Amino acid sequence: MLRQPLVFLDLETTGMLAAEERITEIGLVEVDQGELVGSWSQLVNPEKSIPPFIEALTGISNEMVEQAPTFAQLAPALFERLQGRLLIAHNARFDYGFLRSEFERVGLAYEPRVLCTVKLSRKLFPEHRRHNLDSLIERHRLSCSARHRALGDAEVLWQFLRKIQAEVDAERIAAALQAQLDPPKKLPAAA
Repeated sequence: MLRQPLVFLDLETTGMLAAEERITEIGLVEVDQGELVGSWSQLVNPEKSIPPFIEALTGISNEMVEQAPTFAQLAPALFERLQGRLLIAHNARFDYGFLRSEFERVGLAYEPRVLCTVKLSRKLFPEHRRHNLDSLIERHRLSCSARHRALGDAEVLWQFLRKIQAEVDAERIAAALQAQLDPPKKLPAAA
């Protein structure tokens, strides 16, 4: 399953709207041919204030990011690191939206193939109501070194994928992946 280069990504941000808010932390887990090849985490100066609610949730303060590089400073090396890898994230629309917006601000077009672990969990485990990260951690007995921190949450996604590989029928996994990754079939034009 997924023998291509992968990157499990999680971001921490100053808020929910990618058009208005900014990234405060990036965490990556890199996998090739099913083997872990590296991980990387970086605080990011969002060039705006972190709201108290977000600071309480993530533990990332304005003081912590004050001397961190900006996204613009990180962008070239990060863009290169992500190229050619399937992007895997939990609620991928959120993380991908932020990453795409940040890259657009510096003039780079980032358009990877994306796999959402929320959608994957829903497809494989429809009997469960909740598919948020805390639910997956509890249900699948995963461990998280630092919840609501980018690298800790990205590591959970890598654990989740390995766990389902070990416990779920390969055909069911393949069908769930195909439903997300294969482009929809075009209908023939009406005559």
